[in-house]
Amino acid sequence: MQPAFIRILDWLQKKLVDSVWENSYEEVQIPIPGYRLNLEFQEQKVSIDIWELCYQVCFSNYLPTHTAEQTVEVDIDTSLLNENGDVNWDRLDEKALLVVENMIGDLPKI
Repeated sequence: MQPAFIRILDWLQKKLVDSVWENSYEEVQIPIPGYRLNLEFQEQKVSIDIWELCYQVCFSNYLPTHTAEQTVEVDIDTSLLNENGDVNWDRLDEKALLVVENMIGDLPKI
């Protein structure tokens, strides 16, 4: 999960640097420990769970959840591993970019 986290943060930084959205990160403890990306532009405010983005990268069938009580069965995306079982960094980077671009595309239109 750590490699996905690193790539997600890197792509967020690259994609938001020239954005109108002001961004900040926040460490949270509830409902589970993690990090949130907070975006703001004029009256628009959006908060995104970074772990949710990582789950979309790491699992092949993950759909974002909105409550901690939900149980979701997932499958590890084995395309993120090479034949030796090590991280396929190129594939991980591609998928992290796609997840970040989809998240940005889902932001409110301004």
